[in-house]
Amino acid sequence: MLASLVAMVAGVLAAPPVSAFPAPATRPGHARDCPQLRLADDWYGDNAALIQRAIDRAGRCGRKHGGRPEPRPYAVFDFDNTLIKNDISDQTIFWMLRHDKILQPERRDWRTTSRFMTDAGAAALREACGHLARPGTPLPTSTDVRCADEILSVRTEETTTDGEEVFAGYHHRRMQGMYAWVGQVLRGYRPAEVRRIAAQARRAALRAPVGATQQVGSTRQTAWIRYYPQMRDLVRTLQRAGIEPWIVSASPKEFADVWGAGIGIDRAHTIGVSQLTTRGRLNGHLEGCGGIPDGADTIMTYVDGKRCFVNKRVLGVKGPRALRPMPRALRPVVAGGDATTDVSMLQDATGVHVVLNRNGEELMCVAYDDADGRWAVNPMFIQPLPRRAEPYPCSTTAYTTAAGDPAPVRRRDGSVIPDQDDTVFG
Repeated sequence: MLASLVAMVAGVLAAPPVSAFPAPATRPGHARDCPQLRLADDWYGDNAALIQRAIDRAGRCGRKHGGRPEPRPYAVFDFDNTLIKNDISDQTIFWMLRHDKILQPERRDWRTTSRFMTDAGAAALREACGHLARPGTPLPTSTDVRCADEILSVRTEETTTDGEEVFAGYHHRRMQGMYAWVGQVLRGYRPAEVRRIAAQARRAALRAPVGATQQVGSTRQTAWIRYYPQMRDLVRTLQRAGIEPWIVSASPKEFADVWGAGIGIDRAHTIGVSQLTTRGRLNGHLEGCGGIPDGADTIMTYVDGKRCFVNKRVLGVKGPRALRPMPRALRPVVAGGDATTDVSMLQDATGVHVVLNRNGEELMCVAYDDADGRWAVNPMFIQPLPRRAEPYPCSTTAYTTAAGDPAPVRRRDGSVIPDQDDTVFG
């Protein structure tokens, strides 16, 4: 937690908004003294210049004599497909299925793994896997294709292998049933054991050649991950400038803890889906935020939930206030993401909003609308997507309501964002 910010929260919340950026210093040699992006030429268009300007203004170079700014500025980044190419939850679940690391749930009842699991989902998983192991013991998913396929279908399609919906009834601006479930199936493990599993999956994914696939159940799945050198450079530049970078992931915290070290971010600055423990073992229930109590399992690091946990963990804000944007002086300077799960956190950034284009509709509507002129849209650095053929349906269906229904994407003043063309692509 940023101690300097915690001491200021109560007073600043009651004060009128102020600029997050002090005026840049103008002493001789100032530009040469400021930490610079070393891979600036790898960024699209003027994105590197936007990012550098935010760093210069908010970091130590934005103060006379290069002193430490107060409150200390910070940055927040999604992890999967933002700091890296591909997904750590995918690779860890694939590794667990290939090595018999998923445990049979309590009473062989898969509804115990998520309060949002449908009867159809629980029935399909029990039929495929229920006879294979005792509760609390590993399922033989490396050899039993049917069980592996059913679990894999939940992770990749959010449906049973017969196409039935697996999760329903959650708040779509605070939760994603399947994302939470990836951590909840770890129930029974100690956090250190989960980190060891994640470390083994990490080694395998980094060793696999780019483009490699692996057999999981009856299907071939992606087998590789790479850190983006450009994002590692950005993180290091922020650190040299006195701006604290944080990971804010919708993957389990234990997974992000393991992977964060490779980008230069330690566990103390990693926020993920956090489970509660009973006698030192994960119990399948989630940490609360924004006035939602621990164990309610109705909020996680997803859309508005990401904002909530940033405000809680970084700033120490408690209660429902954590669900709302903070005054400008307490918001992140830089935010990075690639999907709609990141949109609230990205909108809160005061310096630059860094977006890796993966065609997430709501996010790309907001990014291309570029309301403040600080949205830096970039193709993915590895295997970027081609141009989306049709405009994003911003004016009609690109937004997802709390109930999960499609709706228009609106600006903060309530006006509807018009449909946007995809203009930044591989």
